[in-house]
Amino acid sequence: MTASTSQQSRIPNPLDFSAEGRQAAYLRAPQSRNNSGWGVVEIPIVTVARGAGPTVLFTGGVHGDEYEGQIAVSALARSLRPEEIKGRVIMMPAVNVPAVIADTRLTPIDGKDLNRCFPGDPRGTFAEMLAHFIDSEILPHVDVSVDLHTAGHSMDAALSTNMHHLADADVRARTLALAEAFGAPYNVVFSGVDEGATLTSAVERRGLLSLGTELGGWGRVNVEGVAVAHRGLRGVLAHLGMLQSEDPPASPTRHMMVPDLSHYSFAPAAGVFEPRHRTGDTVEAGATAGTLHFVEDIDHAPMAVAYGRSGVLWMAAGPGRVSRGDVVAVTMVDYEPEIFEAPDGRI
Repeated sequence: MTASTSQQSRIPNPLDFSAEGRQAAYLRAPQSRNNSGWGVVEIPIVTVARGAGPTVLFTGGVHGDEYEGQIAVSALARSLRPEEIKGRVIMMPAVNVPAVIADTRLTPIDGKDLNRCFPGDPRGTFAEMLAHFIDSEILPHVDVSVDLHTAGHSMDAALSTNMHHLADADVRARTLALAEAFGAPYNVVFSGVDEGATLTSAVERRGLLSLGTELGGWGRVNVEGVAVAHRGLRGVLAHLGMLQSEDPPASPTRHMMVPDLSHYSFAPAAGVFEPRHRTGDTVEAGATAGTLHFVEDIDHAPMAVAYGRSGVLWMAAGPGRVSRGDVVAVTMVDYEPEIFEAPDGRI
């Protein structure tokens, strides 16, 4: 994959980002097929703008099996009116349409995780081409990005926003305040696996405010997660002075962190994983996170998988059958900024 934001996108942009009012259109990403040489994939995009103010990007459906953001961004795109706001809101409720339709994390066209393809490649595969369009054609207009995710089919997540720890203290403080305005029960400053090619990292490279979410998982729609998302999107707009003030969250957001991979528990073998705890539970290092069962081998005793670190359970495995190397638990602890001392100032 080559980073080539200076190259022209293969996806035409049908919108005028300088125009006021409401615009609704489809991005037409070329996708030649056996039965449609000039075929395209249509990706919905809506802008609502009035007067001076920040530009906010709301995205859902970067992963197709994560539903809460798709629902909330779609609802806001239908209901938000120009006379309500100051500034501009760009909304993409189903960014990865092929994955959304297929109900999969990976793009079925090329088997790639769109959220590991940034900054993308205009001459690359479908996911790389789409990542490049977002990075080169949308992000230059954006001040704030909120990318809504859940744990999909792979895990369950305590309802939370998330962010990276940034070297710029001002940007870091403003992002923490943005998370409080969104109003999820937790905000997690985290170190993940392969974070450099995500949309979050692409936004951060431009010095912009970037907030993610984890609002459920286990392959179902989390009722409370949808409610948090609906309120959170409008809470962000109100916090930025773009929308009349919303009611504050019922309870304050608790800032947490996952500073390194010692907070992750990985499956040591393939089998059926039985989790011991629910997200939000307090757990201890060395305690059993769950039991790995080898049900196809009658004489193979189950294996306990331990927590690497004490804390609150942020992510818990959900699918049952896991492969060796799959994450089965992630713990989080209260946020301490001084813990993050990576040379580049970001984990």
